[in-house]
Amino acid sequence: MSAGGILFLSPLMLAITVWIKLDSKGPVLFKQERVGKDGEIFTILKFRTMAEGSEKTGFHVTENDSRITKSGDFLRKTSLDELPQLFNILIGDMSIIGPRPTLKYQVDNYTDFQKRRLEVRPGVTGWAQVNGRNSLSWPERIKYDVWYVDNYSFWLDIKILWKTIFVWLRGEGIYAEKEKFIVGDDDNDKLG
Repeated sequence: MSAGGILFLSPLMLAITVWIKLDSKGPVLFKQERVGKDGEIFTILKFRTMAEGSEKTGFHVTENDSRITKSGDFLRKTSLDELPQLFNILIGDMSIIGPRPTLKYQVDNYTDFQKRRLEVRPGVTGWAQVNGRNSLSWPERIKYDVWYVDNYSFWLDIKILWKTIFVWLRGEGIYAEKEKFIVGDDDNDKLG
């Protein structure tokens, strides 16, 4: 699927590449180390949406963040900044469906319950994304991710793909409130 997606979307990805280069200085791709299945570190690829070096001033991004470029604002609102992750899927670091990959400092603070989300490959979309995305608190996202791990099936993945289309069309939950971005304690409740 990822190879087909890359081939089909290559004209769009080329147009985005040109737009980013014309819009601001810096590389086209944003690369960042993330934690994948079984705690393996990999480099996630995204189209760059912020001024070069912005990640050095903090990871939390708000809707009106001055670090976001003009092209980046559109790419974030449409989630087109995620398209390069098709290459992460192609090489096996990610899956289409699964918990979103997180940063190492977050994983370093995981409880045993939270570590369960690392039992599957991270995905471009997942159960937490279609049930609130960044509007969820960190513990809520973890619960949805672990629920997905416990209930994984082909049909659940189809349901998530279908729901992703509607979440994407509505542009829901793109930005998180700062207090919801922080890794917190988890009471180990499960969501059904």
